[in-house]
This record gives sequence, C-alpha cells and structure tokens, in this order.
Amino acid sequence: MEISPVQMTAGSSPGPSPLAKEPSHSTFAMLLQEAVDGVNRFQQDAATAVQQYTVGKAETLHDTMIAVEKADISLRLLMQVRNKAVEAYQEIMRMQI
Repeated sequence: MEISPVQMTAGSSPGPSPLAKEPSHSTFAMLLQEAVDGVNRFQQDAATAVQQYTVGKAETLHDTMIAVEKADISLRLLMQVRNKAVEAYQEIMRMQI
C-alpha cells in the first residue's frame, strides 16, 4: 500500500516549501533554520499589525487578528517539532550499544 505525500498549499508554511527544494542541496539544519526564520517573520508581521492597529493605520481588526493567529500557530508548530526532535534525541541516547 503506497501512501501519497501531503501536498502543501500556498501560504500554508512559514518558510519556503521543503518539497520544492532539491534534497541533495538542503540539510536538516538548513530546513530547520528556514522554519525558524519563517516563524520569526510571522512574529514580526504580527507585531507590526498590532502596532498599526493601535495607532489607527490598520484597515480592520480581522487582518490584525489573522496575523496574530498565524504567528501563534506557527510558533506552536515549531515548538512541537522541537519537542519531537528532543524526544527522538533522548530516545537515541537511551539506546544501549
């Protein structure tokens, strides 16, 4: 039974899609750095949106809340990935040779 890969939609990930890159040119560290940079961009966009809303330059509260929620969800996703990576590392360290 073959399992098909999950397809990313436009704007669904914080950074560039890892599916679009050549596997031989990207490392896990590079992909992780791109994810962290993407989360950072979402956090900065949310801070800018909140600041613009408070001074009255933002058009609607909806846009501000969407930017804040994107930042929150991307940060929670990154934290879960980190937790899984740490858990995998700890499991490897517990293995007996």
